[in-house]
Amino acid sequence: MFMSISRNDRALSFARRVPATSALPVSAPRRDRRRVHGDPAYRVCALLTVVALAFVGAACQSQPATPAIPAVTVTADTYAVVNGRQITRADVDKAFQRTRPSSQVLSEEETLATKLSVLDELIVQDLLLAKARDLKLEVPEKDIDEAYEASRRNVAPEAIAEELKRRNLTTADVREGLRRELMTRKVLQREVVDKLQVTDAAVTAFFDAHRAEYNLAENSYRLAQIVVTPVADPQPANRAGDDATTPQEAQKKAAGLMQRLREGAPFDVLARDHSEDPQSAPRGGDLGLVPVSSLKRIAPALREAVMKSAPGAVTAVNVGGMHTIVLVIGLETAGQRDLSMPQVRENIVANLRSRKEQLLRAAYLTALRTDADIVNYFARRLVESESKAAAATPPASKTPESKTPETK
Repeated sequence: MFMSISRNDRALSFARRVPATSALPVSAPRRDRRRVHGDPAYRVCALLTVVALAFVGAACQSQPATPAIPAVTVTADTYAVVNGRQITRADVDKAFQRTRPSSQVLSEEETLATKLSVLDELIVQDLLLAKARDLKLEVPEKDIDEAYEASRRNVAPEAIAEELKRRNLTTADVREGLRRELMTRKVLQREVVDKLQVTDAAVTAFFDAHRAEYNLAENSYRLAQIVVTPVADPQPANRAGDDATTPQEAQKKAAGLMQRLREGAPFDVLARDHSEDPQSAPRGGDLGLVPVSSLKRIAPALREAVMKSAPGAVTAVNVGGMHTIVLVIGLETAGQRDLSMPQVRENIVANLRSRKEQLLRAAYLTALRTDADIVNYFARRLVESESKAAAATPPASKTPESKTPETK
């Protein structure tokens, strides 16, 4: 496993349970952030994650934009109302059961906190699906077919059938979940990503402000990685919640990912969905530039996987049970870079677009929620129940202080 980039070239150690010889101290600016727009999950549980939000149900039917919001009869099973559309207890419970790892045991407080988070995701999805109806967006059946087939790849049919049965799902449920997932991404693509612009002036200003960072002191490799560990993580680092928990699972997962890469799956998509490294997974596995001197401090197998590979090559390495899939993007020689070099400009544009996308996505979702009529009854009831419990519980009595007997 390679470590993420440090601007100050300080040695970094693994946060995971890995032999120290595998650690990689790196330094160099990371400017190669690639945008990703989804790839269905690979493992069965990850496949079912996208369908978890598919159960907002009939309450999410389209509503006219201009008429007044219809009145809703609120019951104990109403967890939220979004612009007159109900999200019920059953919706949240189903989503919770389908996203929670089956082997994980949660306390009562953890369960309630997770359900609050699930409900929040359902609210956002409901708003995005309503926006899709307003924009008259559709997801072609062909796209759903491709996503469905990709999600089943390298998973035994009997394993899929068993997991569907255990979670009380059907193939239709899975396809509906994929449709909703693809639809919400389509809305964000149209409303946010397609509207992003990076001007030449912004690129030049960025380069001038960071010129020193584009002066390489030594030859460096531009790398990306996908990490698979043989131990369970309390909070999986990837989008799909995909986490190998045993050496056998890790071996099988790494082999499956390599097969998908050979079949043409985008490396950065698989890294975001399946890598278990919390630092590089959100960046599509990107490690930026890794100096040659840093490679001398990592495990020999990893070093050879980099230095003996041509640009574009992908190699899987097993060090102490941890699987690292390494992509060598290229080798850059020492010296000053400038904007006449296509890769420098491309990296700056990608970095600026990534920054803008994160900002505008957050702003768009915030505005969407602000403009909506949302009542979260589940959250309200949790606060009220705690307040009532506190009021009904008498304060703990103080323990009387013991008196020291007087001595005569």
